Amino acid sequence: MTHPIDSIEFASLLCSRLCHDLLSPVGALNNGLELMADETDPDMRQRCLDLLADSARTSANKLKFFRLAFGSAGGFGDAVPPHEARVAIEGMFAGTGRVKIGWMVEEQMLGKLPVKVLLNLALIVGDALVRGGQLDIGAEKRPGVTEIVVRGEGPKVVLDPDLRAALAGTLPAEGLASRTAAAWMVRQLVTNAGGEIALSPAGEPMLLFGASIPE
Repeated sequence: MTHPIDSIEFASLLCSRLCHDLLSPVGALNNGLELMADETDPDMRQRCLDLLADSARTSANKLKFFRLAFGSAGGFGDAVPPHEARVAIEGMFAGTGRVKIGWMVEEQMLGKLPVKVLLNLALIVGDALVRGGQLDIGAEKRPGVTEIVVRGEGPKVVLDPDLRAALAGTLPAEGLASRTAAAWMVRQLVTNAGGEIALSPAGEPMLLFGASIPE
């Protein structure tokens, strides 16, 4: 049974997750600025500038992703170009260089709800590829429904059991936390729209998530 939760409590958990994810690149920006203030060696100053540029890029990529995955995606109307979703996903994993993205999404405008679900499933699967690997993302619009498939395969695939439970709708009340808030949200969005989520069995060498979302 899905765990009921107050909307303010859920917003607090999701905000905690976003702040946690942004803390590292923003902290690196602050450290780079502090180093620049005291550094006079040209080579070291260049290294500081490189650090600042990398941290700024990572922060911008995360914010772009979060805007589509958790926000209202303002500025796109009722639908989002698939290219925007692809750029957001590639930006989230560009820094590591360990995850290769396979993109199999038709160049049709996608509704905000399918895009939100697609991005969150991709992030969950991508994060489970702890030693890198292949992240394949597919979406297809058919009459009355949008089908989403996300597949992850790599040397080591680790999915937090609480994330699986949140997606499956079996998460106990005490399991809902900042780390599971996004997965819980995906489950709610899909089921409230009359759709379904499919998960590959636990213990499989790869992850395969599917979502069917009625128009």
